[in-house]
Amino acid sequence: MSDFALHLLRHGAPETPGLLMGRTDGAPTADGIAACMAQAGDLGIERLIATDLRRSHAAGEAIGAAAGIPLAIDPRWRELDFGAWDGKPGSAVDPGALGRFWDDPDANPPPGGERWSALVTRVSAALADLAPVPTLVVTHGGAMRAALHSLCGFDQRQLWAFDLPYASLLSLRVWPGERPGAQIAGLYP
Repeated sequence: MSDFALHLLRHGAPETPGLLMGRTDGAPTADGIAACMAQAGDLGIERLIATDLRRSHAAGEAIGAAAGIPLAIDPRWRELDFGAWDGKPGSAVDPGALGRFWDDPDANPPPGGERWSALVTRVSAALADLAPVPTLVVTHGGAMRAALHSLCGFDQRQLWAFDLPYASLLSLRVWPGERPGAQIAGLYP
């Protein structure tokens, strides 16, 4: 099967930045939506997907309206659920627990939160369901890292080496199939 372009776009800046926003549904800023629209520019996409969280789907709606492409909502592309930490600034979380989480998010998930492996499983399922057409997914930093893990085999330490600021665009060339793989075609902060 031939390859296809997959573009992963992190949502724009939320109204309250600096929080551990997994399932917390924060509104994006107007500038954040504009930054996402600028990144989406001329990608030549045929399919557009966003999560059900406002900070993601608001940008997806604006991009879809400008491009004349319907927006599909898929909650599997959501951010990691930070459980008891969700919606809090990192400074409000026990530094030792937070450090253990960043060192090994699967062995040390947030209290009541999601394990890294669960995020990878749901993002991998979303990837497997993609039609092999040029696609843009407006998503979250953790889901983008999970996709890189699934498609390119990066381990957790390597994934933290990628800076994925708000409205960053990660472009991949994906080879679908039983053992999908990908090549990074570009990273645009």
